[in-house]
Amino acid sequence: MRDTIDSDTRLALDLALTIRHDGHGGVADDLSDLAGLTAWVGEHAEALPDAPDLVLDESALAAVRDLRAAVRALFARAVRPGAPSPADAARLLPVPEALDRLNTAAARTPTVPVLRWTDDAEPAAHRRPAAPATDLTAVLAHAAIAFLSGADRRRLRACHAPRCVRYFLKEHPRQEWCKPSCGNRARVARHHERHKQGQST
Repeated sequence: MRDTIDSDTRLALDLALTIRHDGHGGVADDLSDLAGLTAWVGEHAEALPDAPDLVLDESALAAVRDLRAAVRALFARAVRPGAPSPADAARLLPVPEALDRLNTAAARTPTVPVLRWTDDAEPAAHRRPAAPATDLTAVLAHAAIAFLSGADRRRLRACHAPRCVRYFLKEHPRQEWCKPSCGNRARVARHHERHKQGQST
């Protein structure tokens, strides 16, 4: 079981998880307005370079929401042959459109490769913006690309507990739900279904 995940994986997952169960049988959108985006960026300031300099306006909100739709469509592809999150299973973007949207967003901030090689470690490459201008959508797109092209993608699952619409990373072989409360709800629902079927026979 892993205790931590890298910042790209966390950003990509957290972006997708801005669509969530609202606690009343419906779906909530944490990015429904500019205040929601501003709050979300504030909560993720440590993972977002130059967070105080980001321009958060209606245009940025629309771009992030468009990117999120692409990320969720690609998450749905990544969990195949399993079913996608029920939150948007009926209205997912086609994969080619999702890929184009993701790659276009990533290109909003060109990056260059940088090599780091300290005395006590193997050489490691990473990418950094070629210019100081920071674009939130590009940062999130880069994180999503890193996650979707990395090893953690194989652990991605959609939670199918009643009323849950989350994606999660499977931490151990028997894990079926994103959190214990979802497992409890799923077991209760199965019990009720068996009990109901027993009464109807």
